Amino acid sequence: MTESLTRRQAVIGLGAAGFVVAGARDARADLKALEASATKEGAVTWYTGQVDAEKAEKLGKAFTARYPGIRVSVIRTTGQVAYQRLLLEIKNKTPQCDMFSTTDISHMPALRERNELLGYTPTTAEGLVPAFKTLSDPGWWYVTNASRYFIMYNTNKIKPEDAPKKWTDLLLPQYKGKVAVGHPAFSGCTGAWALSLKKVYGWEFFEKLAKNNPRVGRSAIDPVTLMSAGEAVIGPASANTAYQALDKGNPVQVVHPEDGLVVCVTPSGIPVNAPHPNAAKLFMEWLLNEEYSRMMAVDGTEPIRAGVPPRPGVPLLSSQKVIPLTPAEIRKGVPELVEQWRDTFGS
Repeated sequence: MTESLTRRQAVIGLGAAGFVVAGARDARADLKALEASATKEGAVTWYTGQVDAEKAEKLGKAFTARYPGIRVSVIRTTGQVAYQRLLLEIKNKTPQCDMFSTTDISHMPALRERNELLGYTPTTAEGLVPAFKTLSDPGWWYVTNASRYFIMYNTNKIKPEDAPKKWTDLLLPQYKGKVAVGHPAFSGCTGAWALSLKKVYGWEFFEKLAKNNPRVGRSAIDPVTLMSAGEAVIGPASANTAYQALDKGNPVQVVHPEDGLVVCVTPSGIPVNAPHPNAAKLFMEWLLNEEYSRMMAVDGTEPIRAGVPPRPGVPLLSSQKVIPLTPAEIRKGVPELVEQWRDTFGS
């Protein structure tokens, strides 16, 4: 993948100015035709686990504001539940999903291997940050979201001088019954978080965590909800939901752990039998454009497009220690981890 991108970039770099202008003009013409076809279809159904329901609806309305003839039906659920729903539709030949935005990057190569993705190359894909472009599979699926996972705590329950500094602080005895986590069988990003910590500390980390009697939810959003309400005091949180909680004035704070952030990189793709394929293609164009990236970056999500600034006050990802995790590791490791999780936590 990297080699093909390098060759393509070289060709573009050597292209004559007239070729570039003509290419841009052709792209505008193609998008105009695509918009007309999408408007005739009039709707797009979006399965997403990448943002919460409130944010997903806001994004859907922004797309409709830009393309007034196309209504977005948001089906917001956890990434693994959305995937199982899509697989059931494929099995029963009852397609409903037009855009699949998962929280588990390993879903996409699995779908492509089954020939269940519609090939499409958005014109906006060229603006992706190089790292996210490399992690995408051009012409098939693209990274549309990336969120850092760090520690969050309730400031009414934990004093600033006692704030956690690393992931192993979740194991401290004073937090027994007060830690909140998601569930890797439901949340793709919780799976990536758990797999990252297993990579660093081994499964012993989670055996110790189980002895601390954590509150196990489903979505990665659940810990943020519990900590904001004071029903839990500490746990992992994704940037996009954590900063929303801060903006609402909830008594919470975030810590970039010394032992490494987890970055959950999440893609989107179009099912091959999408009921509204043209609307889905136009929606993919929008998911990779500047407007969408700016709307996401406001909440602390990593900007996926070059030139879009991060949320003010958020340290650059390049300045932080990150626990590395590849899509191949996720694809192999998460199913095994889910079984270990159920054996250890009993759910």
